Amino acid sequence: MREIGRGEVGHPDAKRPGRRFAVGSLVLAFALLAAGGALGFVAARGPMTPANMSDRVRAVAVTLRCPVCQNLTVADSPSRLAQEMRATIARDLAAGRTPAEIRQGFVRAYGQWILESPPKRGIDLAAWIAPVLLVLGGLAAAAWAVWRWSAQGLTGRASVGAGEEPDQVLTSADRSLLERALAGTKEETE
Repeated sequence: MREIGRGEVGHPDAKRPGRRFAVGSLVLAFALLAAGGALGFVAARGPMTPANMSDRVRAVAVTLRCPVCQNLTVADSPSRLAQEMRATIARDLAAGRTPAEIRQGFVRAYGQWILESPPKRGIDLAAWIAPVLLVLGGLAAAAWAVWRWSAQGLTGRASVGAGEEPDQVLTSADRSLLERALAGTKEETE
């Protein structure tokens, strides 16, 4: 009986390609979970509290749209009206009003469209939920694809007969090609 050498199929130390794929999948899954956890932690913590008055004014001004500029916030707009709105925000903050009260004052004066981000209620809630649902759907589709690829790889190995090695299993098409080739070599030798 021939001894199986290290690195040959059938040796206990021989590396299997399926095992490398499974380990790589686990490492990728762990990395994605770690990144998701870090993002969740940062999102739950929220923004840092502004330290001085100009930072507090900017924190409120970035949540409001400039009424005269297109696609600019009150904080970024160079218009005269935006400068006046920043001065009003500074005055209101110095008087002790909260940022939510200041925003409500601008909503009463200009309407809901003045807010840079939609409120998290009613039909506007869809703008907050849709991205989360899309990300979760993408993760589910990726997990399903990895599971399917893994299952296909295992199915190919599960068809191995008793006593046969996985690398020695032939499909019916491969077997018929091999038989024709062997038949051709028999004819040549006779």
